[in-house]
Amino acid sequence: MQVNQIQIKTKDDREVFSLHERDGVSWLSSSSFDQLPGIHIAIATRFGGVSEGMYSTLNFSVSQGDDPAKVRENFIRFGRAIGLPAEQMVLSQQTHTTNLRYCSVEDGGKGILRERGYTDIDGLYTDHNGVGLVISFADCVPVFLADPVKRVVAAVHSGWRGTVGRIGMKMVRIMSDRFGCDPQNIHALIGPSICQDCYEVDEPVITRFKNEYSQDQWPLLFRQSDEQIRTGHCQLDLWQAARLNLLEAGVDDQHITVTNLCTCCNPDLIFSHRATGGRRGVTVGVIFMQ
Repeated sequence: MQVNQIQIKTKDDREVFSLHERDGVSWLSSSSFDQLPGIHIAIATRFGGVSEGMYSTLNFSVSQGDDPAKVRENFIRFGRAIGLPAEQMVLSQQTHTTNLRYCSVEDGGKGILRERGYTDIDGLYTDHNGVGLVISFADCVPVFLADPVKRVVAAVHSGWRGTVGRIGMKMVRIMSDRFGCDPQNIHALIGPSICQDCYEVDEPVITRFKNEYSQDQWPLLFRQSDEQIRTGHCQLDLWQAARLNLLEAGVDDQHITVTNLCTCCNPDLIFSHRATGGRRGVTVGVIFMQ
């Protein structure tokens, strides 16, 4: 099957992403970030790799049991397609923390072609051209940030723990403190991830979010059926939670693009943990400057 043979389901009619293909490898770019000179985002689909079975075909992680040689080849093919060699990419080491790491050209290939030398990193940032910041996901929310004025880019992995821990806000603040970025100049993409319709959570998660977000924000985050009210469950909107984090950090709402593409609704396009019961590979997104 090829990517043009599947039906892509979106939550609305906005043109948030553009689909690209080169040498059999397919990826998504951000229609809003495409307007920023010299700043690029590429989000892999499942198409164009060498992995097999539940990892087919463009899987980027060995954590689920895939062959490391195939994962390495997938990175090489993906990098060749998007015009950024794997030797220039840096991969996070995600454990649902809010830890952030600065990357330079010396970090190229870490986590992909050579050992990382770091652990517990869910966010990466750089002011270097040609350094690709790579985060992985399979329902969790990828958030990409760019300041085209100061020429700084960042990427964070914002699962529910990272989101309630305000990892997006933390990244905006470090961009401001370290590089003098004005949050009003920062552009953000909340990337493909699980939508509210697909994301049911239980009372402990709800409590964490209610403790962190003000009561007037709860209608944006929670939706409950009568049955869920009885069981203490609800549908949680991680997209809006990530957006609120950025707004509270000072990012202009007009500079925030929220995905309309749910991974769980599109498991044939992008790996989804919930849609497959955990039998899946992992996709990646990368942001870089040239």
